[in-house]
Amino acid sequence: MTLSKPTIETLIDLVEIKLSCLEVWDRDDRRELKALQSAREELREVCDAAGRAAGRPQQVAQAPSSQRVAVG
Repeated sequence: MTLSKPTIETLIDLVEIKLSCLEVWDRDDRRELKALQSAREELREVCDAAGRAAGRPQQVAQAPSSQRVAVG
């Protein structure tokens, strides 16, 4: 499966929103916090890899179809 860089950035935003709303009260909340932090880091790594694979600085926007990376 491939995801475009804008899609990955949207997922990062959604994870960060969830992290900002999460209140840690118990062990399950702590586990969810760690899982979300891990997911955010993995998504950032994939996003960075997509930028490097494109051979251009990350600030330069390309058409979504030209920036696809394999996930999973």
